[in-house]
Amino acid sequence: MTVGILTMELFFAGSGSLKDKRQLVKPLVERLRRRFNVAVAEVDGLDTWQRSTLAVATVGTRQSRVAETLAGILRFVEAQDLGQVTASHIDFC
Repeated sequence: MTVGILTMELFFAGSGSLKDKRQLVKPLVERLRRRFNVAVAEVDGLDTWQRSTLAVATVGTRQSRVAETLAGILRFVEAQDLGQVTASHIDFC
């Protein structure tokens, strides 16, 4: 069994307040949960209005499949055009 964790740092240029940022982050988190059946949480940048760090976790029997899923999630987030992905990292346990 392989556990994969994707960490993404996001920058929201158009966000002028915490409320603006949360209106972008919350629906994105819900879309990721529904579409990919993964665990998602905002793990950093909770009190900053233009930056957020999301962590996505998934489990699978093969590391290649877990890596493929996480790469697909990263592509999906980048395609949403909500904010800019400034950094990303994938870890396996």
